Amino acid sequence: MYQLTVQFINSRQAAKLIPDNATIALDGFLGSDVPEEILENIKSRYIKEGHPKSLDVWHASGIGDGIDKGTNNFAVKGLLHRLVGGHWALAPQLQPLVAENDFEAFNFPQGVLSQIFRDSAAHKPVQINRVGLGTFIDPDIRGGRLNKAAENATLVNKMSIHGKDYLAYEVPKPNVALLRGTYADENGNVTFDDEPLTLIATSVAMAAHNNGGKVFVQVKRIVKAGSLKPKDIRIPGVVVDYVVETENEAMTMQSTSTQYNPNFVNQNVIVPEGEINIPLDAKKVIARRASLLKNEKDTVVNFGIGKYPETVSLVLKEEGKAENIITTVEPGTFGGVPLGGGDFGCAISPESTIDEPYMFDFYDGGGIDITFLGLAELDKLGNVNVSQFGPKIAGTGGFVDITQNTPAIVFTGTFTAGGLKEHIEDGKLIIDHEGKSDKIVGNVQQITFSGNVAFNNKQQVYYVTERAVFKLVENGIELIEIAPGIDLEKDILAHMGFKPHISSNLKLMDGRIFKPDLMRNQEQVVQPVI
Repeated sequence: MYQLTVQFINSRQAAKLIPDNATIALDGFLGSDVPEEILENIKSRYIKEGHPKSLDVWHASGIGDGIDKGTNNFAVKGLLHRLVGGHWALAPQLQPLVAENDFEAFNFPQGVLSQIFRDSAAHKPVQINRVGLGTFIDPDIRGGRLNKAAENATLVNKMSIHGKDYLAYEVPKPNVALLRGTYADENGNVTFDDEPLTLIATSVAMAAHNNGGKVFVQVKRIVKAGSLKPKDIRIPGVVVDYVVETENEAMTMQSTSTQYNPNFVNQNVIVPEGEINIPLDAKKVIARRASLLKNEKDTVVNFGIGKYPETVSLVLKEEGKAENIITTVEPGTFGGVPLGGGDFGCAISPESTIDEPYMFDFYDGGGIDITFLGLAELDKLGNVNVSQFGPKIAGTGGFVDITQNTPAIVFTGTFTAGGLKEHIEDGKLIIDHEGKSDKIVGNVQQITFSGNVAFNNKQQVYYVTERAVFKLVENGIELIEIAPGIDLEKDILAHMGFKPHISSNLKLMDGRIFKPDLMRNQEQVVQPVI
């Protein structure tokens, strides 16, 4: 009979067992499922002893609180050799070290990284994927590199299969896995009862185990063998080497913002809708116009993080058009009420929660009907940048995966930024103070979304602002609508880094958008621009 050799240790002992030059596979999403106590002890040990040093860390999602938790624990000179992450904005302490070339920094799509550990567990040499083509991840552009320190390393190549281009991502061989669950039994079997997400835990554990590495799992409690239901076990004890019982309850938060909310893990709760009363401002104008691009057949919807996509969701509810919608969130939830802020990724009373790699399988296969996302920077070819602005690294998250595989995409955001002030008066948009920064430029700083790839894929793509609506066309974007009260030359073209295609049938945006009454109670008013 196979003898399990799992050991039960504390987080300080776990940190002592991490070797120099380790390749670490790390799980977590913001603050969910993060083995925070182990991470903090790794940092403390390095500061005191200089070990472990020169670590390679791979993680799929953004891990941290935007201050000092999660991957911020690696922000000490010499601790890292390389970091490959799906999202960077939550680890601001790392960014100066990236700029100083203290370690090799890479940014790959969240979905690619969530799936790559399955390939690692199966000893596949590369992951073959079309996600990332035409973006800064493409080796013809930057290969996902974020700094000069990474320029001598190649982690993604291009290849052709059946006459089509694909990206071949190098698969890591982790010798350490750092994970968190809720309960572990005496044989090392781990459940996720109180965790809102299951993420990539199974894949990461198997990847490290099958590559001869060690698997560390931080848990709330240790329970008797045989007391856990077999189908609840997400990490089987056969792949677990060390169980780390958490000493500090604060290190078991369900998310960055929530210690414990049973509604994150239960479906049997009725969530009152409450009254929706969104003030009529530029944000609502954008959301209303974007919502009109959803047709009745669009059932499975993804709303990106940020005030504009989230307001689209509220407008659809306000207008009574959300009944047939099933929302999805990248880390694995279907349905329920998706949350934002520090609870992003979690949902109140989700209908189901699946592992993150399977969610991206769903996305990659075109499972979403339409997505509403933020718009930070747009250029003459319809490319969008949401991932890097000067030295500030936001990262892609699931943006690339979602935008390259969803048939209808609506980008939402204001036309300019930095001090922009506007109001609605008598059904017209009035600009009180123009923004200091133009967001529609000749060339974006970094291509997170490729307009050319989307056009060739026959995706329907719209860019909705408070004063203008554009559509992706061949070799660029076409202006199709402007807001009532807006001057085409002064308020639009003067704030663009290029002259767009202008529709021969240029129209004013639907007049209902700029009235306080619900749109469903008004007659549609769309007029040509004279």
